[in-house]
Amino acid sequence: MSRYLPARVARLAGPTPLVRRLSSQSVLSAFGDGVFLTGSAVFFTQIVGLSAAQVGLGLTVAGVVTFGLAVPLGKLSDRYGAKRVWAACSAMEAALYLVWLAVGGMATFIAMMIALELVSTTSRAARNAYRFDVFPREERVSSSAYFRAARNVGYTLGALLAGVALATNDDGVIRLVPVITAGLLLLNATLVSRLPRTTVHAEHESALEALVDHEGRESALRNRGYLLMSVCGGVLATHQVLLNVVIPLWLVEETDAPRVLLAWLFGTNTVMAVALQVAAARGVVSVADSLRAQRRGAFFFVLSCGIVLVTHDTVGWVTIALVWVGHVTVTGAELFSSAGEWGLQAELSDPARRGEYQGVSQLGFTLGSVWAPAAYTFLAMEWGAQGWLVIAAIVLVAAVVIHPASRSAERYLEREGIAVS
Repeated sequence: MSRYLPARVARLAGPTPLVRRLSSQSVLSAFGDGVFLTGSAVFFTQIVGLSAAQVGLGLTVAGVVTFGLAVPLGKLSDRYGAKRVWAACSAMEAALYLVWLAVGGMATFIAMMIALELVSTTSRAARNAYRFDVFPREERVSSSAYFRAARNVGYTLGALLAGVALATNDDGVIRLVPVITAGLLLLNATLVSRLPRTTVHAEHESALEALVDHEGRESALRNRGYLLMSVCGGVLATHQVLLNVVIPLWLVEETDAPRVLLAWLFGTNTVMAVALQVAAARGVVSVADSLRAQRRGAFFFVLSCGIVLVTHDTVGWVTIALVWVGHVTVTGAELFSSAGEWGLQAELSDPARRGEYQGVSQLGFTLGSVWAPAAYTFLAMEWGAQGWLVIAAIVLVAAVVIHPASRSAERYLEREGIAVS
């Protein structure tokens, strides 16, 4: 039986060698990120010496700066080639984590956070552009599902390793957290640099030739349907706010469920994300397929709101069961919404401007989701059942509006004579 194990693992990582290579890269990248994300709060407060308020302010400033530059940063992939930019940013990200050891105050912390966010945003746009370009149309969403599952595995491994480091309560060990992250991300950059070239961007061309080829195209921001679609996608993606913020707070403050249930909830979410993401993305290729997936995601989102809101008045095992089912259904929203998002981005972006369109996607996603933690927490915790119904209504509106927005984006590309491949 043991000799069949490697083949079995390979099949879980993806159906083709390229998908498996990118899945391995996803595990490694998320492993590095997971190590630092888990240990970052302790590192910033215990090692750097910042207060929680200062950490929050630094993150906010970095987010605002990055938001304003998302589209220009995305254009770098179109000009210099997605793989080249992705590899370069991965190496820069690794180097920046080493610089964390030299951060000694608020000013340098903010500067580092801005630099890291800018590099990460550019890397993310290039990574997504590369993935859309390197796979044929019918494999883009299904391959992205494998990568999402792989990243969940990587984050889990990173969190476990960081947990071991934090358990020592030794400053010297905690200082190794960014060093370990840097090493993992440097290895990741090496893997990215060795990936095959894409044919869409013709990365062997010079930057000047590529720029001349594309200079007649209008800015992706002129495609208002695509921007609105991205905003709606950001609203539908606020299932993460329910998963990570609202339901845990609701469980602790408004129900009689034991707090240890939180560990089971997050464990269930991780297992489902790894095991079911590929199945949820199966068959999603066209715009119609993607919108269908978004409708399914919205259905599970609304269903979760309806289940969780009644747990305020239930007791004992009934509460435990309902909160768990509510978490399972919002995980269903995550699985289907992600598949729909990938499909719409792949189908409705200009192949010659994948990076720029990814910048617009990040812009829209931020506009659609940045308000949700504060708004959803207030609605659920202050308004109770009525607040959950308002959250459900917000999601329903986004699920309705994303349909005409997507069709408008599609018509824009047709008017511009852009053949989507």
